[in-house]
Amino acid sequence: MVLNYIWIAFFVIAFVVALIRLIVFGDTAVFPEMVGSSFDMAKTGFELSLGLTGVMTLWLGLMKVAEAGGVVRLLARITGPFFRKLMPEVPANHPVFGSIVMNLAANMLGLDNAATPLGLKAMNQLQELNPVKDTATNPMIMFLVLNASGLTLIPVSIMVYRAQLGAADPSDIFIPILISTFFSTLAGVLAVSFFQRIKLWQPVILAYGAGLTLAVAAIIWYFVSLPQDRVGVVSSTAANVILMAVMVVFIVMALRKKVNVYDTFIEGAKEGFQIAIRVIPYLVAILVGVGVFRASGALDFLVDGLGQLVTTLGFDNQFTGALPVAFMKPLSGSGARGLMIETMTHYGADSFAGRLACTFQGAADTTFYIIAVYFGSVGVRKTRHAVAGGLIADLAGVLAAIAVAYLFFG
Repeated sequence: MVLNYIWIAFFVIAFVVALIRLIVFGDTAVFPEMVGSSFDMAKTGFELSLGLTGVMTLWLGLMKVAEAGGVVRLLARITGPFFRKLMPEVPANHPVFGSIVMNLAANMLGLDNAATPLGLKAMNQLQELNPVKDTATNPMIMFLVLNASGLTLIPVSIMVYRAQLGAADPSDIFIPILISTFFSTLAGVLAVSFFQRIKLWQPVILAYGAGLTLAVAAIIWYFVSLPQDRVGVVSSTAANVILMAVMVVFIVMALRKKVNVYDTFIEGAKEGFQIAIRVIPYLVAILVGVGVFRASGALDFLVDGLGQLVTTLGFDNQFTGALPVAFMKPLSGSGARGLMIETMTHYGADSFAGRLACTFQGAADTTFYIIAVYFGSVGVRKTRHAVAGGLIADLAGVLAAIAVAYLFFG
């Protein structure tokens, strides 16, 4: 519903701004530019969706191999003690923990559309434990905010879009997204734990939290210590090594279980093809709306206004070109994706704004969309502190993304 109003607003505001430019300033080119932009963006959306098909097919096939090879069960055993402390109302060894791990694993790989069906399965399992069916339970809210924080380890789809739009090194945003999404997730967990009075000083939580924090702190320290011209090279190399290592580990684990890797991959890959095809109308719709909005001059007016304000306050304003992505992200994943692509198209995939837009896209997830879909699927109407927790995570992700972008690309 929210995206519906946003999409309509793009066209209405664009038309009003264009009409003012025509009547007041005599700009006769504005309407032809808007129409041309709508056709160009529709073509771009279709081409990008087709390009995404191969990657979605690849990674969902690999996810199926990982599941058959026991990787998911291994992850569940590793993370189970942590989740049991964060969700003490859920019985130990309940199958929902496996579903949660699968959902978070898909999110970590940047497979947004693949994560949704896995998340809905987990939410339905949590609803079975819910004594008051129209009210969100504490585990439901914690799970939802973990989704809204958008913990992303390998932003596959973002790297694909960067490659398609001509980025010299599509994976150079890998480490910045990893750092930004860590802070988003940390803020979300802290916020929900505060609302639910979860004692974070429990040894298990402290051990997991301290381990993650030290790992991310070490990454930040290492990259801060590097010369600026080495940051991108090292980040890209690490990203590609990790990607290949993940693929190899998935396959080797499956071989140890005597799984027919090829047939299992094909089974999962079929799901990836179907999901990627379903993305086409959504991506085309939002790209056309954003393209018309920019062609009218409305988006440039908004971004330039923010830039002037930031400059007046004495700050660097490079980041303002990517802010529309940050504003859209809590509302709509496809909307934010469209703005990310449009930002890279307008400024360049390797521009500061283009890279920051990608970091915003990977730093957090769509709070309102996730609340609507996940809670709506189980009939929960009273969301309690879910929105507050999700928005706190989103804000932390945005602030971290800006800081990290200046560290890596400034």
